[in-house]
Amino acid sequence: MAANRDTRPSGRHASDRRHARQRYAVVGAVALTVAAGGVFTATQVQDEPPSPPGPGTTASPSPRPSPAPEPRSIPSVREWSEGRGPGWAPDGETRVVADPDGPLADEARLLAGELDVETSEGPARAGDVELALEEDALGGREGYVLNTSDGRVEITGRTDAGVFYGTRTLVQSLRDRDRMSEGEIRDSPDRPQRGLLIDTARKHFSADWLEDRLREMADLKLNQLHLHFADDQGFRIESESHPEVVSEQHLTKDEVRDLLALAESLHITVIPEVDSPGHLGAVLAAHPDLQLRDASGEPVRGAIDITDPEAARILDDLLNEYAELFPSPWLHLGGDEYVPLMRSDPAASFPDLQAAAEEEYGAGAGIQDLATAWLNDRAATVVEQGKLPQVWNDGMHADGEVRPSRPREVTYWTGREIGAREPVSYLQEGWDLVNLNSKYLYYVLGEPNEFTYPTGEAIYEEWTPDVLRGSEPVPEEYANADRIPGGRFAVWCDLADSQTPAQVADGIRLPLNATAQKLWDPAEPKLSWDRFTELADRVDD
Repeated sequence: MAANRDTRPSGRHASDRRHARQRYAVVGAVALTVAAGGVFTATQVQDEPPSPPGPGTTASPSPRPSPAPEPRSIPSVREWSEGRGPGWAPDGETRVVADPDGPLADEARLLAGELDVETSEGPARAGDVELALEEDALGGREGYVLNTSDGRVEITGRTDAGVFYGTRTLVQSLRDRDRMSEGEIRDSPDRPQRGLLIDTARKHFSADWLEDRLREMADLKLNQLHLHFADDQGFRIESESHPEVVSEQHLTKDEVRDLLALAESLHITVIPEVDSPGHLGAVLAAHPDLQLRDASGEPVRGAIDITDPEAARILDDLLNEYAELFPSPWLHLGGDEYVPLMRSDPAASFPDLQAAAEEEYGAGAGIQDLATAWLNDRAATVVEQGKLPQVWNDGMHADGEVRPSRPREVTYWTGREIGAREPVSYLQEGWDLVNLNSKYLYYVLGEPNEFTYPTGEAIYEEWTPDVLRGSEPVPEEYANADRIPGGRFAVWCDLADSQTPAQVADGIRLPLNATAQKLWDPAEPKLSWDRFTELADRVDD
């Protein structure tokens, strides 16, 4: 994330403020009620002393206010200390207080727009929301403390990301109950990687649709958008190094830059994926001479000939180009479902590849060694660009002559593919795993191959980040954020016309809410699924 926050585009100007005012019609109504005296604020309680006792009566102590109800948000707060008092709601005098030239200026402008109030550099007074950074604040880089007392709200964190997440809790709590309860929230995520994958290769999604997903993700405290933009069916981002591979429907680089600017302002990292050596149909349509052929001479869909130096050159051109475009510290290399390794007898089906493997790596080598070496070379390309490579787990082959290079992270999705291994085997080898368990986290358009659309209930009630395959968690020694840094909900568009973009957005809403909840706090949820969905209906934008 850029250090010079005050120069970055926020993506939240006039149109977003109008959008925010529509979202906050209810809060605005509360503010009018407060102004009319219909709701007591902390100031009003102080300004209205109790009536003196009448003749012949004995004064009795005023009853203490009832404990404040716990604020509700998605994901739920992890630590709540209730206070006693009226809480806080925005009114016509409310301001969001932060240094207008400081690192929290974007957060202040966004929150002020959502509450339909003004920003101010302070000092804070009763009725205000104050945003502040504290170097020694608890909760790590994404943690925050939200304190509501004396008729005002203060949100503090070690970084702007933490303060931003505190504003999300405040906004959702207001959507739920129209006011913030008296008390203090101390909150931080269990896992640092919390994301959504969108397959834009098989189905084109507009820049506006993707921006809507970013805003939805930000409210849920999700911080990664993984774009799978190149596959057999399409190549969906403009390329200057190889314009011949780009599909007619695609995002321009200017659209991508706008998307990235909005993502940065919402504390979301956009991770690009250029999948190889399989899933390259769109590239091969422009370079048919690089398509792999089997023993009978038939071209193999999506598979590139990894023995051809020109294939490596084109892929490295693309990787370098998108490493420059995307500031993400990660770049995903794919590596999954390379057709030769999905055949029952790879050597017999692809004798030329087998011969090349033996020539390069010795008599005991096989095609998997060529595939591993291919990914190692692509990984070296992105490491030179300062990126950490990520690969799919079925691109990580065991017991070969060539071993996968380090560093890299493994995104674990399946145990169904030939050669796929249990998660613990990767963990034992020292690989960190990002959870994309296809049993719970895959939303596959058209429901092919026994996939069904998840409702979110199983994610909410059964899944945790440590459940990587099937329904069983990994052994306790590996069940932590260091070895399993997080997960992503994934939208795959295998049968692209099965749903419209609007239907996709509606279909993934509750599963995405559930995923966000369990990545932030994998403990057993406080609410039942029915109550959770009711809350989602109230707090979702």
